[in-house]
Amino acid sequence: MAKRARWTLPAAEPSAVDSLGAALGLAAPAAQVLLNRGVGTPEAARRFLNPSFGELLDPFLMCDMQPAVERLEQAIRDRERILIYGDYDVDGTTAVVLLIKAIELAGGAACYHVPHRLKDGYGMRPEVVERAAAEGVQLIVSVDTGIRAGDVVARANELGIGAIVTDHHLPEAALPPAVAVLNPNRPDCCYPEKNLCGAGVAFKLAQALLARLGWPPDKLRRVTESLLKLVAIATVADVVPLTGENRIIVKYGLDGLREVRNPGLRALLDVAGFSGNGVPSARQVAFQIAPRLNAAGRMDTAQAVIELFLTSDAERARALARQLHEQNAQRQQAEAQIREACEQVPVDESAAALVYYSEDWHRGVLGIVASRLVERLHRPVFVLGRNPADGLAQGSGRSISAFHLLEALEAMPDLFVRFGGHQHAAGVTLEAHRVDEFRARFDTYAAARLGPDDFQPELRIDGAIRLCDVTDGSVAEVFALAPFGHGNPPPLFVVSGAEVGGPPAVLKEKHLRVMLRQNGRSLALKAWNFAARAAELAPGTRVDAVFSLEEDAYSAARGYPGWAAVLRDVRPATN
Repeated sequence: MAKRARWTLPAAEPSAVDSLGAALGLAAPAAQVLLNRGVGTPEAARRFLNPSFGELLDPFLMCDMQPAVERLEQAIRDRERILIYGDYDVDGTTAVVLLIKAIELAGGAACYHVPHRLKDGYGMRPEVVERAAAEGVQLIVSVDTGIRAGDVVARANELGIGAIVTDHHLPEAALPPAVAVLNPNRPDCCYPEKNLCGAGVAFKLAQALLARLGWPPDKLRRVTESLLKLVAIATVADVVPLTGENRIIVKYGLDGLREVRNPGLRALLDVAGFSGNGVPSARQVAFQIAPRLNAAGRMDTAQAVIELFLTSDAERARALARQLHEQNAQRQQAEAQIREACEQVPVDESAAALVYYSEDWHRGVLGIVASRLVERLHRPVFVLGRNPADGLAQGSGRSISAFHLLEALEAMPDLFVRFGGHQHAAGVTLEAHRVDEFRARFDTYAAARLGPDDFQPELRIDGAIRLCDVTDGSVAEVFALAPFGHGNPPPLFVVSGAEVGGPPAVLKEKHLRVMLRQNGRSLALKAWNFAARAAELAPGTRVDAVFSLEEDAYSAARGYPGWAAVLRDVRPATN
């Protein structure tokens, strides 16, 4: 079913590129990217290239922030027992840690609860609230969860427990009956940044709380910046757009990883390969750090992550980091087994959306498998397993850009025991005997809304350049547009009419190293998983090639330029 990608190239405006480049002192590649991404004036470009800490938004712009802070201050002042109710992924666990630390800095203390993914499932549960009441809890603050837990919040009210809900998931028509509901996606919330992750929303509460402590400005900024390290990791891990306020958060948070004092964060960076002064990029956070944090909740319990960041014992931190590293290896093995099983299932070319189900699959990795299948099949996909405790089918879905996953589920709510999520990621629980019905209705719904073009992968190219435009200086300017991720992807460039400069070198049987030439300039490109397409790159062949630029620490460590060109697609030259 895999199809060649459609190339989308914006209309060229050479005069605009030249004008912006001249105003900023930028070469054509970076100037093209800025223009293509709507950053068309020198003023906007300067703000984009140099995001300011001072441009973090006022947390009190968020609806209900004032009553949230006042209630939290009251709980701290009266020494009430506070429970932070989180989630088991990176976003949820880091949000728990953020609020515990902020409350401690404000003179209070808090305990926490994170559900067990396999035993409890996603979301707030009434039995947890009832147990909290029995233990004397008087205030519950949810993080990365709770926006669709109206019944649970109502139960807390009945038991005399106040509730502050902080979440970023899409709400239902009625909000939970809490003291305050902090969620920029509330229809009535005018907070400008709608794309905060759950830890981002929790951070805004922490930012508001700390701002009322009367600290000197330099101390307030120093502490706030220290919190941004975890918020940045969560923002990247939760795949929210790295634009607007999120860009500021990730920029300052990743820069802060140059100096890490927290024993747990230091141990985590060490096992992920960032010993010494190495600072991970957003891409490295996504592929090397976040998976180790997520592995705890996927394979067992996420409490190890929270303990990792809260412990002051360096030896304990190293032990917990090693545990997460080992669990990540187990996660990779379970994921590979399920993905292989799914790929062996014949796929109907006419299917608009797909649902995979097996009773034996490890439910902790189904979302990752769904993501991989969407990348390969370019269709909305759910992957489900069976919970042996209650016999229910549970799992996760991922989607393509043209399809709103949560709206699809809301069109068939009678199918589910529970469901929730976002536009492109969601989770469901349903009776196992209704999986076939879900498969049919999901496909029918998608078929009515998607057309042939939606099923074709797309490469959104930022600009056409010549090989002579690719220099150490221009590449450094492109890297200045980082952090790259969702909403600000690594730029793609196309070079037209280049000549393959020799036979491609085969690397590890499935990758290639390709040399392209154009007007006397040569450029070597890495071509991952291109061995099957080597015939398209015969020596002397003229091609159009799409490529990205990536930092290459391996090359830099050996005294070579610290970047590499990576071939993304190729086709015969069109002129």
